Amino acid sequence: MPDTMNLNVRISGALKDFVSHEIQDGAYENVSEYVRDLIRRDKEKSEQTAFENLKAELQMAFSAPDSEYIELSAADIKNRSL
Repeated sequence: MPDTMNLNVRISGALKDFVSHEIQDGAYENVSEYVRDLIRRDKEKSEQTAFENLKAELQMAFSAPDSEYIELSAADIKNRSL
């Protein structure tokens, strides 16, 4: 897979006006920079969602009463993986 990817995206109307305003306003130098920023934000959002899901699973696991825990030795764990 190549190190870069070229995208061809057409926008018009309100979307075009919005992106043009963002560039003219100085928030971004060009459309490519704007799109890269959107992709980065979406990636961060996806990673944050995955983290929140893991955190919720761990909180649920650690909130279980002690009676639900099973004591295991290192040998028990090692034998489980065989």
